[in-house]
Amino acid sequence: MVYQLHREVRDGVPVRLWIGLDLVDEYLEFLGCRCRRNTWLNYAYDLKIFFNIIDKPVDKVSTADVFRFIECQRQLDAPVVTADGQRPRGLCTRTVKRRLCALSGLYSYLLTRDDTPVRRNPVPSGLPRRSPSPGGAPRRDPLLRAPKTLPQIVPVEQVQRFLASLNTDRDKAIVLLMALGGLRKSEALGLELGDLNPAQHSVLVRHGKGGRERLCYVAPLFFKVLERYLRRERPAVEHAALFLVLKGPRRGQPLSISGLNTIIAHHRRLAQTPDLTCHRLRHTCLTMLRQAGMSLEALQQQAGHQTIDATRVYLHLSNQQLQEEYLKVSSRLFTPSPMEAVNA
Repeated sequence: MVYQLHREVRDGVPVRLWIGLDLVDEYLEFLGCRCRRNTWLNYAYDLKIFFNIIDKPVDKVSTADVFRFIECQRQLDAPVVTADGQRPRGLCTRTVKRRLCALSGLYSYLLTRDDTPVRRNPVPSGLPRRSPSPGGAPRRDPLLRAPKTLPQIVPVEQVQRFLASLNTDRDKAIVLLMALGGLRKSEALGLELGDLNPAQHSVLVRHGKGGRERLCYVAPLFFKVLERYLRRERPAVEHAALFLVLKGPRRGQPLSISGLNTIIAHHRRLAQTPDLTCHRLRHTCLTMLRQAGMSLEALQQQAGHQTIDATRVYLHLSNQQLQEEYLKVSSRLFTPSPMEAVNA
C-alpha cells in the first residue's frame, strides 16, 4: 500500500493531517495540538516516507528496519548541486536525523499511551562504545553524526539583485525580515498585524522555534516597504495574518510556506542567485550583526536561540578578517633571537 499525506484545510491553514495508518494518524492528531505547524507538517511527511519504504505495520517495525531506512535515505539521489558541479548521492545527515526523530517520537508516544501493541522503541538512542566511561557506566556514540559547518552567507550584491527582481512589496518585506531581522521564514509568515511596532522598529515573534516568544528589531527600511504593502497591496480582509495571498482563488488567505518557497525559487532563477535561500538570508543577517560588534547575548535574543552555544557559531570571521587578525599577531608568535636576526 502506498501512503499519501492528506490535509484538511480551513482558511488556508491545515487543521488535520493523516496518512491512513491508525496509530500514526492518532500521533499526528496529538502533534497538531503540541507543536508548531511547520514541525507538524515535516513530521507527517517524514512518517509517510518511512512507512512507504519499510511497508510494515507500526508494531512490527524492528531496529533492523530502521537501519535499512537509513541506508535507503543515504543512497537516494538528492537534487543538490555542489560548488564543483557534482551531484552528491543521498540526503544530508540532518534530514535523515530529523526523520529518525519523527519516528522515535511516534514510538515514544505509543509507549506512553500503554494501550497499543507496541512494546519498544525501534529507534536506538545511539551506538555503544567499546570502552566504558571512567566511572564504569556505558558510553554511547550518536547514531548519525551531522557535520558542524559554519553558516553560509549570501553576498550583499546578490541580496540586492534578488530584492530588485521581486515584483511586490509583500515579497520584499518578507525577504527584508530575514535579511535585516534574522527571522526564520516560518516566523515571518506567522506574524500578525498586532505584532508590529514601527515606532520602536520592532516585531513580536509569538511562534518562534520551540514555542519561544521574543522581540526582534528590524531596520527602518523594512517598515518603509511594509507600509507600502499594507497601503497598496494587502487585501481588505478580517485575517490578522500579516502576509496574505494577493491573487488567485486563495486571495486574502495567509501565505503558506510552500507558497513562499515557490516565490523564492522563481526569483532565485530570475535574479541568477542560485545560492540564496531563506535560511542563508537569516545566517547573513546574524553574521553581519556579530561582525558589526553585537554581543553574543544580544545576538542570542535576536536569533531566538535557546542556548548561547547555538549562537557561538557566529563567532567565525570572514577570510579577510581572519587574515588581518592573524597578520597582527603572527609577528609576536616566534620572535627571532638577536643572533638569528643578525645572521639574517
